[in-house]
Amino acid sequence: MNETKNELPGMELGNLHARLAREAEERGLIDVGYRIVDSPVGRLLVASTEQGIVRIAFEREGFDGVLQTLADRVSPRVLEAPARLDRAATELDEYFAKRRTRFDVPLDFALSRGFRGEVQRLLPTIAYGHTTSYAQLANAAGRPRAFRAVGTACATNPLPVVVPCHRVLRGDGSLGGYAGGLDAKRALLALEAAA
Repeated sequence: MNETKNELPGMELGNLHARLAREAEERGLIDVGYRIVDSPVGRLLVASTEQGIVRIAFEREGFDGVLQTLADRVSPRVLEAPARLDRAATELDEYFAKRRTRFDVPLDFALSRGFRGEVQRLLPTIAYGHTTSYAQLANAAGRPRAFRAVGTACATNPLPVVVPCHRVLRGDGSLGGYAGGLDAKRALLALEAAA
């Protein structure tokens, strides 16, 4: 074993990180805490401010880039702080186990502005197991001709799964796009349809 005095075994390093994250949280030094959760649609990065969940990202979006965007747009004080996200992780687990049909975790829409933000705030009104079209959502937003802008709002939704942009389809019933990929969108719709 070539372990030097300065290297910590994996378990000790994990404990040290947990202690440092806990102390940083207690001292108010973390503006954005995050953790990685496993799900049937792949690993998800879940990030939170004191106001609530601010970002959920699929691995294919590039976790490093997502964290950099959070540092640039929300605060540079970003740290892996799993305990802060226990409730969100539990609710996601319940959702994927078909024991939850809506999320109760507080949300922070700091990354959602203008018309996109308006549309993203409407998405949770689409009931579990139901879908709507981009045009119908544009009507609900009071801008019936803005269905392309609604598509952009769904594509840039910073809170997928919890803010259910996967429930929005094209007018012909086809899937459209999805940040997590079409396989993830199909899986989420199938999960909800099977409940």
